Amino acid sequence: MKIPFLTKYLNTRAGPINSLSGNNYSFFFGSTSSGKVVNERTAIQTTAVYACVRVLAEAIAALPLHTYKYTDNGKEKALDHNLYHILHNEPNPEMTSFVFRETLMGHLLLYGNAYAQIIRDGRGKVIALYPLLPDKMIVDRTEKGNLIYQYNKEGLIFQLRSEEVLHIPGLGFDGLVGYSPIAMAKNAIGMAIATEEYGAKFFSNGANPGGVLEHPGVVKDPARIRESWNSVYQGSGNAHKVAVLEEGMKFQSIGIPPEQAQFLETRKFQLNEIARIFRVPPHMIGDLEKSSFSNIEQQSLEFVMYTLDPWVVRWEQAINRALLSTLEKKEYFIKFNVNGLLRGDYQSRMAGYAVARQNGWLSADDIRELEDMNKLPNGSGGDKYLVNGNMIDISNAGAWAKNTSKE
Repeated sequence: MKIPFLTKYLNTRAGPINSLSGNNYSFFFGSTSSGKVVNERTAIQTTAVYACVRVLAEAIAALPLHTYKYTDNGKEKALDHNLYHILHNEPNPEMTSFVFRETLMGHLLLYGNAYAQIIRDGRGKVIALYPLLPDKMIVDRTEKGNLIYQYNKEGLIFQLRSEEVLHIPGLGFDGLVGYSPIAMAKNAIGMAIATEEYGAKFFSNGANPGGVLEHPGVVKDPARIRESWNSVYQGSGNAHKVAVLEEGMKFQSIGIPPEQAQFLETRKFQLNEIARIFRVPPHMIGDLEKSSFSNIEQQSLEFVMYTLDPWVVRWEQAINRALLSTLEKKEYFIKFNVNGLLRGDYQSRMAGYAVARQNGWLSADDIRELEDMNKLPNGSGGDKYLVNGNMIDISNAGAWAKNTSKE
């Protein structure tokens, strides 16, 4: 994707760069205990990693993101602010808000950092946001201590000032650059990759891991016999074929059955291990073993509160810091709306609304707005706050009032 205005900051051809912050802590990558090379691109080919990243990225992308203005009564949507359209609808002419946030959240989960170039007009007004690849970015400091971002695009280094980059860092050592969750959990992911490859090879060999062809005499051309055997019987498509052995030859299996190697149990454990890395409930990535109708709703609420909410706060604070000017921060703020995910089932919501309505802290219009319904027509009383008429002051109640009057 061509990023406009990036050529304005062209510096030099790529070369050695001394970064004080590091680049996603890539030095944690390398060979794992399982012998598999793990990085962001190989890890996402694992079904559990892909499922976790997709669940979190789509959840953040699907949440309503609004720009609000402070008012005397609280807040209201700032529909006339330029950021409202950019964040809610189109960050740039090539992307919807959903795709933009999904892309950045995927970068954040895999690389530990998400970057976007902020395009401003001559007055400093934000007019567009474009994603930048995290593995091409280095965060550095100038001699005066100011942050700069060095982006490597096709061998060219582009320098961007901190006010020109929306940077959402994950958990990190220095508070500036987050480290990759994939790098931190490379051994667990490497083992998952290894078990997947083992299963694939197991079935590619006709569901028979290996064996020995025994011949009572001397074999003049063992390679030819091996190739002849594999060409007929190797592969899952050739499983259960009747083998024809000549000249007293015997087949002796030496493979370890997957049950003895606890193959299925290992794969299941690695699925839970990867879900633990991203703090995603197993039932959300297809493991329903410990889920039931009685607890799955509670697990979903815990996902919103303990998994999604920290990411939401991280996004909100980074966006407010980078996109709003010092003066605007006193008047505006940007916030996700997660109320829809916390509403629970229909019966519980209705019971809660009834209590709130009868005790006077929600009006009919408030409840209708929470349910994504239009307000009642003007003059119908939908904006009134009512209290149950049976509730009176304790000094006027029964025996208490009589005893007070005697005194």
